[in-house]
Formats: sequence, structure tokens, C-alpha cells
Amino acid sequence: MEIKRKNKTQLLSKIATNDRHGENSPYFDGWKAYDNNPFHPTQNPNGVIQMGLAENKLCFDLIKKWIMENPDASICTAGGVDKFKDVAIFQDYHGLKEFREAIAKFMGRVGGNKVTFDASRIVMSSGATGANETIMFCLVNPGDAFLVPSPYYPGKLCRFARDLRWRTGLEIVPVDCKSSNNFRITRAAMEDAYEKAQKWNLNVKGIIIANPSNPLGTTLDIETMRSLVAFVNEKNIHLVCDEIYAATVFDSPRFVSVAEVIQDMDCCNRDLIHIVYSLSKDMGIPGFRVGIVYSFNDDVMLCARKMSSFGLVSLQTQYLLASMLSDDGFVGNFLRESSKRLAKRHYVFTKGLEQVGISCLTSNAGLFFWMDMRLLLKEQSFEGEIELWRVILNEVKLNVSPGSSFQCSEPGWFRVCFANMDDETVEVALNRIRAFVLNRENQESNRSKRCWRKKHLRLSFSSTRLYDETIMSPCMISPHSPLVRAKT
Repeated sequence: MEIKRKNKTQLLSKIATNDRHGENSPYFDGWKAYDNNPFHPTQNPNGVIQMGLAENKLCFDLIKKWIMENPDASICTAGGVDKFKDVAIFQDYHGLKEFREAIAKFMGRVGGNKVTFDASRIVMSSGATGANETIMFCLVNPGDAFLVPSPYYPGKLCRFARDLRWRTGLEIVPVDCKSSNNFRITRAAMEDAYEKAQKWNLNVKGIIIANPSNPLGTTLDIETMRSLVAFVNEKNIHLVCDEIYAATVFDSPRFVSVAEVIQDMDCCNRDLIHIVYSLSKDMGIPGFRVGIVYSFNDDVMLCARKMSSFGLVSLQTQYLLASMLSDDGFVGNFLRESSKRLAKRHYVFTKGLEQVGISCLTSNAGLFFWMDMRLLLKEQSFEGEIELWRVILNEVKLNVSPGSSFQCSEPGWFRVCFANMDDETVEVALNRIRAFVLNRENQESNRSKRCWRKKHLRLSFSSTRLYDETIMSPCMISPHSPLVRAKT
């Protein structure tokens, strides 16, 4: 068997046989558990509830309504079939001009129209996964390194690590962020990671961040953004900003794009600044596979455009979205309503957890929150975290993601996705968490009582033996005992 496996490995490439995809991590284990036993309110009410998938299903009704009212936007309807031939024929990898203009306008609107994006710099890719990998192919050689603030999605072996490392040969060096300052990215932490990389003889080519953060659900403040830009300029390395959750902000502070930050900085080499964007999270359409690379570097933009031929967005999708995103009324209403619904869902979940003593990192964006379960760990270690996670997955039947899979430097944190389910499923999930926590507290209380009773009985038994002369001979009592002195 071993010989057969070895021969099979020799027949395949190193990319095909390495383990950098990360499919064996706890992150994917949770998905497999859900796939094998998915929750359904009537057909499988005891199944696993998927809370590890960051999907936005809260505004499908708005998109459906627009499509019903605009049948000519799709070539697959009677109203739009006349455009079928124009859309079905070959187009080069620049994509539809109308689509690139609509995407650029949408990105600007999401950022509060503080900056205007140039449609000629929009480079398409098949989702954010393809966009992240494309930008890395443009910037690094195998063995080069990128700094990534932790916790990052989803940590040690998954998306950033998978997207950036698997086929490019890139190395990742975590920038450890701490709960003591709400996981903020500090200059000291960046310098420390940079120095570590140099000690390991790694050639650091840049730093990649997610803003808003996945898994934290927080937006970077403008001072942190300026610090990041200053850092990469001083080191002469790249800054890649993953902004795929830009339109999921539901509370202050507002989202600030790196494009806005650099336009107010005089001493900034714009050739070092790059943006990854997607409609998967902001509009809840990951199946459309719309990813965007936007670079201020002409050479990177031209290279990325050539490479985009390996993962284009279908013209049918471009055609539909160009029309949808050009509808200012729809876009404005969608962004307002999405923000409102995300805020409500976030409030329901976090307040429900608060009632049973579970706190979460204060957040204002994203499709998830960062849940603090440190008090429920049997031991303060990553082994204790995984043990707790397996109980939550296999007994409570909730697929939440452990912080260790996000390369979090502290055990006990979990990412919980809240926008991929209906209200009824939310209530079921909250009831399961409440029941679990209360049961855990009762177990701890009973254990404490048993320990107290055992200790009390042991003390009582010892006292009885000390004063019972029929059990303890006087010769066994210390000559310094008050009992001896009392008898004499």
C-alpha cells in the first residue's frame, strides 16, 4: 500500500500532492460535519447548524425584486434574449466596459464617495480567491514572504494561507495581535514580525490586511491605516488591502478604503498599494464569482490583466451586474437596507449570548462576530479550545470556527457567522447555546459542591480521629498537643 501511494505521488506534481490547501484543518472539519448532517427545521431538526460560512442571505428579496422588474438585464429571459448573441460571443479579458464602470462606481459609493476609482484599473478575477492569488503571482517569487495580522481568515491553513500560498510558494508570517487592545494592528507588532522574518532569512515582499476584518468584524481606523501605509513605504514593500466586506458596515466608525487614505498622504509610493474586492459578501452573491484586482501600479495592473484570462467573470454575469449596479436607486436602497438588517441580526445574536454570560468583541461590520469562550475552557490552551470546539460541533451541533484556525495567538475565541440563516434558525441556534452554557455551569457547580463536600468530610473525619481516644492511642499524640497538656 505504501509503495502504491509513493508511486502515485511520483506521478503527480508537488502542487497536487502538498498539504498547503489546508483541507485537514478544523475549519474544514466543521464543514464536513455539517455536510454529513445538515440542519433542517422539519426534516432534520437535530442536525448541525452551519455557523462557519460567511454568507449574506439577508437581502436576497431585494435582488430578486429588481430582477423581476428588469427582465431585460438578463439574456436568459424573453425581454433580454435579443442580446444573447452579443453576450455569448468571445470577449477579451478586459471585460465589458459597462461592467468595469459600474464596479468602479459601486466601490466608490461603498466608501462614501470619498474617492473615485478608475474603471480602466479594474481587473476581473473569478472571486476573491482568484484575485488574491493573482496579485500574489504578480508580487512574489516562491519562498518570498508576506506579513499577515492575526487572527486572519481562516488562519493557519485556510483561505489567506490557501489563496496566497498553495500555488505561489509564498510564505506567511503572522503579525500577532492581542485581545488586550482589541486585536489592533500596532507598529510594534509589525516590526516584530518583520524582524522574525529576517531572522528566518525570508524576503518580506509585503503585508496583506482585511478591512473590515475577518474574523473580528471590525473596521480599521484611519490612523492605523496611515501607520500601515507608512510602514510599507519605509520598508519598500507592498500593501494589499482585502476590502471584500466594505459594504457590510452596520455601525460607526465608517469604512475607510486605503484608496482614500493615500490620496491625503504626500509621501506615499502608490506603486506599493493594491486592493482586492468582490461582490460575494457585500451583495451576497458568491456563486457569481466576481473578484476584482485594483492596483495603483501600472505594471501590476497589466500583469494581472494578462493573468485574468485563467479565471474570468462570465459575460452573462457581467451583463446582468452592469445593469443592476448602474441603477442608483436600487444600489442606495440595497446598501441602506443591508446595513439595517445586518445590525438587527448582530444585535439579536450578541444580546442573546450576553444573557448567558458570553461576551463578544465589539464589532461594527462583517457577517460574523468574534465570540469569547475563554471562561468555558477546561484548560487555557489551544488543546482546551479544540476540545471545547468538538463538544460544540458534535454535541451542541453548531459549526462555529475555533480561533486557532485563524492563527489567533490566544485560545478561547470563536468566529460565529450570523447572516447565512433565517430568523427561525437563529432562535434554534441561540437556544442550543443557552442550553449548553447553562448545562456547563450546572456541571461546574455540581463539581464544586462535590469537591467542597469531599473536603469537608475529610476534615470532619480527621477531627473525629484526633479527639476519639478509642481510635487514637495517647502515645500517638504529639507531646506538644494541647490534649497532652490538658491531661497533665
